[in-house]
Amino acid sequence: MNQLRSNIVEMAAYVPGFQPENAVAYIKLNTNENPYPPSPAVIQAIRDEVGEGLRQYPDAKSLASRLEAARVYGFDPDWIIMANGSDEVLNNLIRCFAGEGEEVGYVHPSYSYYQTLAQIQGAQVRTFRLGGDLNFEEPPENFQGKIFFLTNPHAPFGFAFSKNFIEMLADKLPGILVLDEAYVDFAEENSLDLVRRRANVVVTRTLSKSYSLAGMRIGLAIARPEIIAALNKVRDHYNLDRLAQAAAAASLKDQNYFRNCIEKIRATREWFSEQLRGLGFSVVPSQTNFVFAVPPDRDGKRIHDQLFERKVLVRYFSDPLLSHGVRISIGTPADMEKTVQTLRDLG
Repeated sequence: MNQLRSNIVEMAAYVPGFQPENAVAYIKLNTNENPYPPSPAVIQAIRDEVGEGLRQYPDAKSLASRLEAARVYGFDPDWIIMANGSDEVLNNLIRCFAGEGEEVGYVHPSYSYYQTLAQIQGAQVRTFRLGGDLNFEEPPENFQGKIFFLTNPHAPFGFAFSKNFIEMLADKLPGILVLDEAYVDFAEENSLDLVRRRANVVVTRTLSKSYSLAGMRIGLAIARPEIIAALNKVRDHYNLDRLAQAAAAASLKDQNYFRNCIEKIRATREWFSEQLRGLGFSVVPSQTNFVFAVPPDRDGKRIHDQLFERKVLVRYFSDPLLSHGVRISIGTPADMEKTVQTLRDLG
């Protein structure tokens, strides 16, 4: 169709992780989902919300969930915006800060959806490549564009950039630095304090992973009120439905349940990493709910395909910088024990 914008015709669509029709037939370790259910308080909150109230629009300001997020993260609610998944915030940040033809920067490899969002906007993409030693081949602080995305902890490798590096980057970049902290709840530290100290820093979070709410699509951003005000201008005015708002507030309120799940996943992650090393794999030390594992022959596709045949799903990336390994989400201890045994059987 010649009516379509040329950048939409030319771009490739983002491809999410494989979702099998019969998920219970697999050990599903390919999309970084939490292996534990959400807090029982979430289920009750959703049940309480279902009824006559569904005929009414949701709260356009998502106030109840913003208040809970403010309490958990220690910010005034004016510094917080709720979103239909953190992807909505990432998209709207580009819409706010990068016009057509202007540059959007990010680390390669990392979350490939940044490229998709930039191309939709008609922005130019500039990437900063990580070498085999996980160091930059070109310093990202050289970037002079409008907005730079740093996934921290990094995906898909799982390591965390140091706080000193992030602060240096914030000081040297002339544009906005977006710290995509989708996996930070599994890490030892975060960069929320930098939001207060640097006017150009935005932190984005998701409740999909650590709060077991991937099916609800809930995200948020924390930034200076003037940035939040701009994001409010461009978002859908009813961007978070009533059930999602109820789930977000209840989930954030139940911090005891949240912490218990995080500790179980961290413990399983460390056990699984040691088991992989015992099988000859190289494992990047992880600060996330997944590990990037490299088999002795550095053939990630072989491992992916052989596991797939045995109903174990892991994520393989054809990118030459990633094809030597596979990304494996952390499931329950039973899931990981079966995965280790399957890998052992492969020889």
